[in-house]
Amino acid sequence: MSGSVLKIFLIITLFLLIPSFIYATQYNDTIVLGMSAAFKGPTRGLGIELYRGAMAYFDYINRNGGIYGKKIVIKAYDDGYNPIPTIKNTIKLVEEDRVFTLFNYVGTPTVTRILPILKSYSNRNIYLFFPFTGALPHRKPPYDEYVFNLRASYEQETGGLVENFIKIGRKKIGIFYQADAYGRSGWDGVRKTLAKYGSKIVAEATYKRGAKYSESFKKQVEILKNAGADAVISVGAYAACAGFIRDARDMGWDVPIANVSFVGSEFMINLLLEEEKKTGKKYTHNLINSQVVPSYEDMSLPAVRQYRAFMDKYNPMPPPELMEADYKPLKYSFVSFEGFLNAKVIVEVLKRLGKEPKRENIKKVVEHIKNLDIGIDEKISFSPLKHQALDRVYYTTYKNGKFVPIKDWSEWKK
Repeated sequence: MSGSVLKIFLIITLFLLIPSFIYATQYNDTIVLGMSAAFKGPTRGLGIELYRGAMAYFDYINRNGGIYGKKIVIKAYDDGYNPIPTIKNTIKLVEEDRVFTLFNYVGTPTVTRILPILKSYSNRNIYLFFPFTGALPHRKPPYDEYVFNLRASYEQETGGLVENFIKIGRKKIGIFYQADAYGRSGWDGVRKTLAKYGSKIVAEATYKRGAKYSESFKKQVEILKNAGADAVISVGAYAACAGFIRDARDMGWDVPIANVSFVGSEFMINLLLEEEKKTGKKYTHNLINSQVVPSYEDMSLPAVRQYRAFMDKYNPMPPPELMEADYKPLKYSFVSFEGFLNAKVIVEVLKRLGKEPKRENIKKVVEHIKNLDIGIDEKISFSPLKHQALDRVYYTTYKNGKFVPIKDWSEWKK
């Protein structure tokens, strides 16, 4: 072989080896988690705050030696809460970024669309950890084995709301929901629970995903009001749900309106508080929110104290290119607290995988987690038949400038 040919051969060989060298370096020094979520647009607060909560804990771990010397990194992409970008982001995270696992995805319409992709990657042991959605498709065969959930389901959230309303005599329940897989998941939970009591949804009204707060929701209010609903369960994003509440109160309709955890309680309330300043009207009363994590105001819980301390100390933010310049982060929120708890659990998983973590061991390790104490009022467990750790739903209302636990539903008694 001539000198020039040998030189070309060596260059080509080196070029081919670079990707695997980069991957080996990444694998040795860091553990990369892949995240696709809304970081821009009308639902951006959910992705940003979920990221921030997780990074508050990861920053603590990384500054204290990491996982056996490896630092945890979140490789995040914006999907705008739209399925097509989520699909592209997922393939990129797996094929190009070669992430160790997927983590902290946001939304039902996005997560449901990548489930077939997870199944197609089953031979590579690619899993999705702790998506911010309570939908059922990834909790049932054939996709449940590829997803691990921390939070309770929307069926559990909406079912609990229905049961509490019925107990206080509010049996004519209407539903306002996003016209997609997320909204229908909540709708189905309401329908099934009402059926147990021999009842049906009295009326339903929908809106299109991506709707802004500035839009009018008067038609939806009219549908539910004219049907005589004495309580409303909303299954939507914060901009639309806040707009619906605004229009309901402007039209003199004062029934209790309940929202599920995905709404992003603080974002919804902040929009309504701004409206109160403009108009002098009251928009933040008679509101109920179901939550899937305890209150971040409950300082009796070790995880809450830790969460608040780490958020204050590290104040993490996503990379600037992921965000819009006008975003104002929340000091604390249910969303970032959920992200924080997600991070605590996945750190435990990574520790149990040992010094040289391998994807093929993930499923077995997670399914053997029993009665893990993460500092809240419930211990968590997984099994081969149960990929959801928590079942408890918490109920809050907004009073005296903050969300407080509901101890007595009788104030909304009909």
